Amino acid sequence: MASEKPGSIEQANESGFSSVEESLLSMENLDRSSPELWPEKFPGMSDFINSFSPPHCSTKPPYSKVFTPEDTSHLHQLSALSTAALIAKVKDLHDIAYQLGVEESKEMTRGKYLNLFNKPRKVI
Repeated sequence: MASEKPGSIEQANESGFSSVEESLLSMENLDRSSPELWPEKFPGMSDFINSFSPPHCSTKPPYSKVFTPEDTSHLHQLSALSTAALIAKVKDLHDIAYQLGVEESKEMTRGKYLNLFNKPRKVI
């Protein structure tokens, strides 16, 4: 305590912070159990609905299909590319996708001007 002057930083720290700490002290007991986020509106309804649903889905996601020989040859071609060539291929695909978006935007605007998207009015 280098300075013992009234109003010094050390004196403010000792008196002010102890009262602030006491005022911020909480005696609340926090229960750590997880709340039920989405309770059922009607108890047992999800069990009832699941009893009528089929146990297995018959449709497969599109990424689970077996590769054709053409797909595997294309994968081998892409895997043989160097890093720079692969990046160039990705950039080309990005440019093609951008051009497709621009063309689609033009066609949508054209369709809007030609009133292709308006609902037909019923003639009585």
